[in-house]
Amino acid sequence: MKVGEFDVVFKHLDENGDGKVSPVELSRRIGLFGGRELCIKEAEMVVGLWDSDGDGFLGPEDVAGLTEAGGEEEKLRDLREAFGMYDTENSGFITPKSLKRMLSKLGDSKSIRECKVMINRFDLNGDGVLSFEEFRIMMQ
Repeated sequence: MKVGEFDVVFKHLDENGDGKVSPVELSRRIGLFGGRELCIKEAEMVVGLWDSDGDGFLGPEDVAGLTEAGGEEEKLRDLREAFGMYDTENSGFITPKSLKRMLSKLGDSKSIRECKVMINRFDLNGDGVLSFEEFRIMMQ
């Protein structure tokens, strides 16, 4: 992406013009680029993964990195990092209990039963947990 094009993208995402992109701005504005809209939880996860200074916002450098990260290796690394956030038991799987714990941290309280239902939608082998491969498929 050329510098001028990047500036247009950043200004579009920075809805209030404060020089930073919040999860709310990212959630609202990303769908206007022709992609699918991000729910606020997804936008918070993206900001958490790309926020280089830890202030809870994406600066111009962070957005540049995000827009330039198109390689499969980069995407795979980011997915593994996101998967690790949900694998709170370090079992190599997302269990209903670990999903409940992570959703709770994100401010979305769900019961174990609700988490089982969520997992079952993407549990391809029926073992009651999500492997990284099932998570990767779910995120596509």
